Amino acid sequence: MIRELRYKLVENHTVVAEGTGETIDIGSGGVSFIVAEALRVGAFIELSVSWPVLLEANTRMRLVVFGRMVRTSDRISACTVDKYEFRTQARTVTAYANARRDGMLQRWVEEMQKDVLKARSALA
Repeated sequence: MIRELRYKLVENHTVVAEGTGETIDIGSGGVSFIVAEALRVGAFIELSVSWPVLLEANTRMRLVVFGRMVRTSDRISACTVDKYEFRTQARTVTAYANARRDGMLQRWVEEMQKDVLKARSALA
């Protein structure tokens, strides 16, 4: 399913890259997509993907995916789907919508890092 997407890449609690691209494939475990630049493997990512189905026949939807980059080569990248949600989209279309700045991606990254530290502590 080829759909338009926007992405934000986070490292050390900071958004280090933002951009647009197109999906190649979407599955329950991951998303492959094309972007203009190679993205760093292991970084946390948020994808906002245009969804082809309207809510109640008149409201556009977006699939928002939170995951980690697992592969990149040239312009083709892939990430995991660790968390996802559907959101409504503005009714008017603009060339470039303003990126959200509410910190949801950063909060999710912090939660994931805490879980990793707990798991490492339990093994030690």
